[in-house]
Amino acid sequence: MLERQVYTKLKSWKNEKPKRALCMIGARQIGKTTIIERFGREHYENFVEINFVTDTDAHKIFAGNLDADTIIENLTAFKMQKMEPGKTLVFLDEIQECPNARSAIKFLVEDGRFDYIESGSMLGVRYHEVRSYPVGFEEIYYMYPMSFEEYAYANGVQESTISRLRHCYVKREPVPDAIHTTMLKLFYTYIVVGGMPAAVQTYVDSHDIGRVVQVQRDILELYRLDIAKYATGSERIKIQAIFDSIPSQLNDKNRRFFLSKIDENGRYNRYENSFLWLSDAGVALPSYNVAQPQAPLQMNEKRNIFRLFLNDTGLLCAACMTNIQFALLNGDMEVNMGSILENVFAQSIRSGGFSLHYYESKKMGEVDFVVQNGMKTDLIEVKSGSDYKKHPALNHICEVENWIFGKKIVFCKGNIEEENDIAYLPWYMVMFYQREAEPLGYIYQVDLSGLGGAEYETEQ
Repeated sequence: MLERQVYTKLKSWKNEKPKRALCMIGARQIGKTTIIERFGREHYENFVEINFVTDTDAHKIFAGNLDADTIIENLTAFKMQKMEPGKTLVFLDEIQECPNARSAIKFLVEDGRFDYIESGSMLGVRYHEVRSYPVGFEEIYYMYPMSFEEYAYANGVQESTISRLRHCYVKREPVPDAIHTTMLKLFYTYIVVGGMPAAVQTYVDSHDIGRVVQVQRDILELYRLDIAKYATGSERIKIQAIFDSIPSQLNDKNRRFFLSKIDENGRYNRYENSFLWLSDAGVALPSYNVAQPQAPLQMNEKRNIFRLFLNDTGLLCAACMTNIQFALLNGDMEVNMGSILENVFAQSIRSGGFSLHYYESKKMGEVDFVVQNGMKTDLIEVKSGSDYKKHPALNHICEVENWIFGKKIVFCKGNIEEENDIAYLPWYMVMFYQREAEPLGYIYQVDLSGLGGAEYETEQ
């Protein structure tokens, strides 16, 4: 059984009071349904599941009045299962197929008899079909493919080893050579296998890369079928063209996405919705160039200059026209000019809750990732070769007067070092890169004593 970190989130959500519905959003095939089903059966006496794709008549539950009594009466009649107040979890899967169910969550949560989890893979794409959002009654949680830490556990790495590595990361101490070498080899396999649970399970069970690639190609085909199903009209052709061109665009030297490569007369304003469609579906991860690598980064975005990564590095490998898996498994990160390695870090940084940005200018050069961490900006370089201490762009940017940065990290094949305020970390250490702890509360009260009890005369 593949362990997922989201399971901890589910357990903490169950204990919240008052409790909102939990809406889990993510791309197809990342394991949402499996982990929720397991959680429901292990932590509730009654688990009721509605899948709006396989239960073809389930939408009728929400076809009439959306008050709680009517819906629960319809639900119990449809499922014919025991539902005890306070002891029942209702799981509404593929909820994008029934927009009325999303609107009804407000009334069901207010009713309070049962707990509710929603899940869907195209919620961002079909948002306009929901008549009324349950604002304040729903907690959104984004789920991603398996992280490298989850992948390591799936392959038998012990918790004591992860703890040792975390200690080295925090203290900036070198990792013992034997552990370092082994973790690098495991990271090579992660680049090829990726984080799709079906691909990971296939690798764990068989270690047959050929079978893994077939699973990945099946998932890619499923994504193409989703485009055909959910995209409309001329938008479908644009989305398909963008999706199919991601591998070749990343293979370009600077990895920037150029519309001219799929439409010589293309204009960003005509394609913007197509890019957003892939992003909202969780299939693609855009990384926007910024005018200045300073917080707040969203205020500095150049929305028409970006790189487009796939949501999973294994899928990117499978989508490449050439069979690159053998080279990657043997540690040749120079293949495809490091674009696949950069994709690993894009998905890792994004799944950590960060937005993706990069900085590039003719004067200073390029930094792979610029990450807003609280009110600080971290600079991250990803080096595929052995000359990882050569990073002129990073040096130039750090010398700019009045630009302030948090962490400066170069991820590389070497062991942990610190030099000139730059941390050199092994690639696999990206699993520990996360947000700075934020205060649990921020209480601010204005002192009104200066107003006193003064009386003011008004003119009659």
